[in-house]
Amino acid sequence: MKKHVLVTGGTGYIGSHTVVELQHAGYEVTVIDNLSNSDIRSLDGIAHITGIRPTFEQLDCNDKAGLENLFGKCGGIDGIIHFAASKAVGESVEQPLKYYRNNLVSLINLLELMPAFGIKGIVFSSSCTIYGQPDVLPVTESAPIKPAASPYGNTKQICEEIIRDTIHADAPFKSILLRYFNPVGAHPSAEIGELPIGVPQNLVPFLTQAAAGILRELHVFGNDYDTPDGSCIRDYIHVTDLAKAHVAAMGRLLDDKTTEGVEAFNLGTGRGVSVFELIHAFEKSTGVKVPHKIVGRREGDIEKIWADPQHANETLGWKAQETLEDTLRSAWKWQKKLVETKQSGK
Repeated sequence: MKKHVLVTGGTGYIGSHTVVELQHAGYEVTVIDNLSNSDIRSLDGIAHITGIRPTFEQLDCNDKAGLENLFGKCGGIDGIIHFAASKAVGESVEQPLKYYRNNLVSLINLLELMPAFGIKGIVFSSSCTIYGQPDVLPVTESAPIKPAASPYGNTKQICEEIIRDTIHADAPFKSILLRYFNPVGAHPSAEIGELPIGVPQNLVPFLTQAAAGILRELHVFGNDYDTPDGSCIRDYIHVTDLAKAHVAAMGRLLDDKTTEGVEAFNLGTGRGVSVFELIHAFEKSTGVKVPHKIVGRREGDIEKIWADPQHANETLGWKAQETLEDTLRSAWKWQKKLVETKQSGK
């Protein structure tokens, strides 16, 4: 019998790619999403790629009664991958209460319901933002957790603490915390990808929309950081590579390979890339120029961070495979498809 995984936020960017990889790996998948920052058409993309349309329920994870009803109706969920959360650093600075309500309550509801339904484990979508500005680079899992630079980052820290405290109190399940760096790109089929609502908060969709002429120009938030070219440095990982790590983590939980109640893994490439380097890499790999303008620093941004992924490489048996150039080409292929779809009126 197939093992059954519930994916919260499964019509979103990382969630939809993870559903694809779970289905490729032979899991039965149920997706829940409130569609506040995603598009239900991603289910069509998943079905085109895998030949399987996952079971879908439009549901907010803050609705505990709705979750309880779903768990009972599904009949036998083995594990949960929890993506559903508000996720933009800048917006979290402007709307902190939205972030604390959405990100904390949704997790608490899941953790409270899991024991009653015999759910064995939860993979939590965490973030490198929990490290703040690290003292040492690259960042290992043993790096200190610093005061968060944004409410978004703080919610990830608090959620990790909630999970640890819950499992320490003898909860009958285990958890893997996946701290990822900067997911970018799209599925090579261009059937699914990042689809931000309104002006993009993340760099690559902002960049591709500027390259496509949808936006006048890309804003580079600061060029006076203590980095070689003055722009921020991040570790950009292909979203498909990231999705495969979630499958590896779920397999580890369900096969009882975890050595502790809670394990944490950094998911990145191990390479730091500046904003200007990313722009140049995009232009070189696609042949398309990116109009851009330097503006002031954005509150909540840190200067530089990239991963040491050795622990994930060795323990999960996972490694990022895609090159930055291929990743950016996939993002551009997805953006061009979005433009074509809009022009055709589909």
